[in-house]
Amino acid sequence: MPVDLGAYFERIGYSGARTPTLETLKALHFAHALSIPFENLSVLAKRLVSLDLTALQQKLVGARRGGYCFEVNGLFAAVMRQLGFNVTTLIGRVRWKTPDDVDTGPSHMLSLIDLPEGRFLADIGFGGLTMTGPIRLETDIEQQTPHEPRRLLADGDGYMLQAKLGEEWGDVYRFTLDPQTRADYEIANWYTSTHPQSIFTQFLIVARPLADRRITLFNCNLTIRHLDGRVENRRLESSEEIAAALAEHFDLPLSDEDRAVVLDPHMNVWRAMATA
Repeated sequence: MPVDLGAYFERIGYSGARTPTLETLKALHFAHALSIPFENLSVLAKRLVSLDLTALQQKLVGARRGGYCFEVNGLFAAVMRQLGFNVTTLIGRVRWKTPDDVDTGPSHMLSLIDLPEGRFLADIGFGGLTMTGPIRLETDIEQQTPHEPRRLLADGDGYMLQAKLGEEWGDVYRFTLDPQTRADYEIANWYTSTHPQSIFTQFLIVARPLADRRITLFNCNLTIRHLDGRVENRRLESSEEIAAALAEHFDLPLSDEDRAVVLDPHMNVWRAMATA
């Protein structure tokens, strides 16, 4: 089933060109990143996270929900292919805030897009560090995005993506150029959405970049990081406050049933974590 491009473009507020050019890629990457939030509410509710394209459209477009990397990048890759882009889907090993001696499994989806101008990395699904623009597949150069700078480093037979926060570079994830299929993502998706040690089964994680800031919600901690360096932190004290923040900052209103299933059972644990 093809993507309903009209509905998708309306969802992300896009009315530009549909030609497979670098300008179109940049515009769609930015619009999608700012419109469809990163979130794991379905995982916390113990609902199936389906990677079927029909299900992705129904959830992210029809129901105006968000999702995590396999969902948002899966939909984005399908849109790009339908528009005529040459897309190769890849998988990465998350290294963000991970000690060097700790191994991580392949658990993050991203895409490589071939254009006449070169090869570009596209990724609109990495939580509080989601890229808001594609970057060239070139190493050892600082590349600007609408938000923080990025760079790629050669790392064995692959690449390390880094982000620059302030004056410091941090590893985000490592990946190779080995093409991945939906079957590969199904295995990783099953782990991330069901394993008791997955961060997505334990913590509420919601993120959305806006033009001049990034907004993240981790359990009961709401953080707004402005591009000018200002940071606002707020601790939410109840499931009602979290539900209000989801609606206000992420355009994710919850029904009373969803709040009872997703937020209320975890609230005491999240509050305890915030004071530990």
